[in-house]
Amino acid sequence: MDRRTFIQLAGPALLQASGEPAYHTVSPYAPSSDAVLPGPYRGAVTSVHSDAAVNSRGQVDGATVRKMLSAGLRSLTGAKSDRDAWAAFFAPSDVVGIKVNCSGAPNIMSDPEVVGGVVENLIGAGVKPQQIYIYERFLNQLESVHYDRQVPSGVHIVAVETPRGSILGYDPHTYVEVEFFGEDDTRSNLVRLVSERFTKIINIPNMKDHGASGVTGCLKNMAYGNFSNVARSHRHAQTHTLSFIGTLASVEPLRSKTVLHVMDGLRGVWHGGPFVRDRRFLFYPKSILFGTDPVAMDRLLLDIIEEKRKSEGALSIFDRSMANINGRRARKDPRVNAFIREPGHIEYAAKLGLGENDKTRIRLTALSV
Repeated sequence: MDRRTFIQLAGPALLQASGEPAYHTVSPYAPSSDAVLPGPYRGAVTSVHSDAAVNSRGQVDGATVRKMLSAGLRSLTGAKSDRDAWAAFFAPSDVVGIKVNCSGAPNIMSDPEVVGGVVENLIGAGVKPQQIYIYERFLNQLESVHYDRQVPSGVHIVAVETPRGSILGYDPHTYVEVEFFGEDDTRSNLVRLVSERFTKIINIPNMKDHGASGVTGCLKNMAYGNFSNVARSHRHAQTHTLSFIGTLASVEPLRSKTVLHVMDGLRGVWHGGPFVRDRRFLFYPKSILFGTDPVAMDRLLLDIIEEKRKSEGALSIFDRSMANINGRRARKDPRVNAFIREPGHIEYAAKLGLGENDKTRIRLTALSV
């Protein structure tokens, strides 16, 4: 079949529960033959922790981060050198997109030291600076982080929407069509750089609570971070994040091109995410997770956020009682929710074949440096 006429329908019909939105996914891109989620390390996650990564003032130590990046990817791949570890995923000919998350800046974001270390290792593996793109959807969020201070000249730092609301950065031929709440615009288009420019993508999410999806980790940064018109899925107490996140993450060529996930857990948010209006809800796991399986990584993130919330006396992310919904109070009161949370989006993504959700099948390697 001609690649330009290939149409991929999202999610097998058997997965659709009664009342689930009717998704229609259109993409002219066929799956890659050699790199499709969950990648070569299904169910495998390496976690690297260091007490020295973040000091008492919340400042990140760059030298420690580089040690964590080295230990993590070597452990995941079994490589004996940093160059070999990164070369397992990236060739000098690749054009690499680095999907950062800046929505919670300046309190939490894909840390510049982490992103700078990733770029350094890509260059060490032979990828030229001019073939590396750090990208995010919104210009004001991206500019506030100053990644330019951590990367060499030639590395592109690109916002998709310039100005905000512009559709020019999105691919008109690759999209998911669905109506949630009677909205006029029912189409979410893929970032044009993903479909037309990048050959590989590194996903760098954070460890964050999310009022609608329960958590925002690899899957949500991959899905909502690479499509337009996504916030419409959670306007009311009952949301559609359960199925929308996995559906978006399944779209080609995003699914095939996202080959590595580096979860920045130096800082975390245990309530009020993803924007962190109240610094009381920040915490410091001082960890970085590595894997090719976003479902397995997010399944572990659920436990991290739930355990922290429990220790703080917060409402469980699995609580689904309408009696505990209060959108106005939820920003400051962890004993209520803004929405009926949908942490089940991770299990749903597993049913779409995006990774391993069963904890008995997840192989966690925990390191300290």
